[in-house]
Amino acid sequence: MSSLANQLVRAEKEEIARAIRTLLGRPLISAHDDPAAFDLIRKRRGPLIQWFDYFCGWRLVVEPRQGYARLVKIGPPGARTATAARPARRRRTTRAPFDRRRYTLLCLCAAELLTSPVTTIGMLAQRVAQAAAVEPDVPAFDPVRNEERAAFVDALKLLEHYGALTAMDGDTDAYLGDGEAKVLYRVDTVRVIRLLAAPVPPSRVSAEAPPFDAMGGGGAGVLEELTTEARYGGGGEPTDTQRNLWTRHSLIRRLLDEPVVYAADLTPAQSAYAASLTGRQLLRRAAEEAGFVLEERAEGFLLVDPDAIATDTRFPDDGSHAKVAALLMLDLLVTSGPVTAERLDAEAARLLRQFPQWAKAYQSDGGGPRLAADALEVLTQFGLARRSGEQVAALPAAARYRVERAVQEDS
Repeated sequence: MSSLANQLVRAEKEEIARAIRTLLGRPLISAHDDPAAFDLIRKRRGPLIQWFDYFCGWRLVVEPRQGYARLVKIGPPGARTATAARPARRRRTTRAPFDRRRYTLLCLCAAELLTSPVTTIGMLAQRVAQAAAVEPDVPAFDPVRNEERAAFVDALKLLEHYGALTAMDGDTDAYLGDGEAKVLYRVDTVRVIRLLAAPVPPSRVSAEAPPFDAMGGGGAGVLEELTTEARYGGGGEPTDTQRNLWTRHSLIRRLLDEPVVYAADLTPAQSAYAASLTGRQLLRRAAEEAGFVLEERAEGFLLVDPDAIATDTRFPDDGSHAKVAALLMLDLLVTSGPVTAERLDAEAARLLRQFPQWAKAYQSDGGGPRLAADALEVLTQFGLARRSGEQVAALPAAARYRVERAVQEDS
């Protein structure tokens, strides 16, 4: 093979690897938001579709004319861990996670937007209020209240961010302070439908499935039906081939979705597959083709993206007070072994006293425990610590962030 041919093959592999990691970090790519990324995915859509199907069992939809690519990432609730939870976030300055009310309004808005390609914010608010009124388990929507309008705006801005909704005239934020604000929208109904990543449409969920309760619990039957994947046997008894396929796909999904995968958290089938020669070769091949570095330890596995393309949130990160506190408290956990939650509260309070101009949102009464709780949430999310009762212990991956102290002896 000529030198030019080698260069072309290498360039193609690099482009495919970059596109894979781009889609993992942003499962919905729009041409108007990131034309370069979308053009790359459109160009390499064949190999990309094959890669995600073979290694993960995920479906990639690329629509060149409509200008978007959607990676349909699926994972049954039973296979998810706390570290895999990534809530939708408000597009305003707070970037706070969506609460139950905002998720409810998001679903109501998406359902009502399917009825017309053009609407106004006032008409949509009215239809959402009518839809909420006829649903027995959904609280009424009252756009007169400021907090209700704020939740409604957050839902709309997220839909705008995904390209499902476009403001043709006016600004969605104007509705925050004025319930009579005029905003005209164009609706991309196809993209609204694509937002839902579930192998089973909600309309096909049986009426006997346990509903979601008003406080966010329950609903296990609904989630199980929505996430049932027929290729692995569906609700029936799977074949050996289907079991093996699910073992491979579920393990690689976890590696791609979770910051670190511990051997102790794997199922017996996943552990056996990862330990086998075939399984180990396939994991390394998947990592190599996607441009990851696979770290294998006795405690588990870790995929590292050298370019941080597939990373949707980072640690360490000095852009968040909670992440800074998490890094500082992590050294305490690593060096002192398991500590009580009370000691973490005290350590957070000490940091606030030592740096009175830092983290002003936590400087009020009770700020120490709040900062410690937020820092612990960060450590849990990244698979670096785990709380059991009142004890908090560092997990093996935490050793990567240990502060090295040089000890100088007297001469």
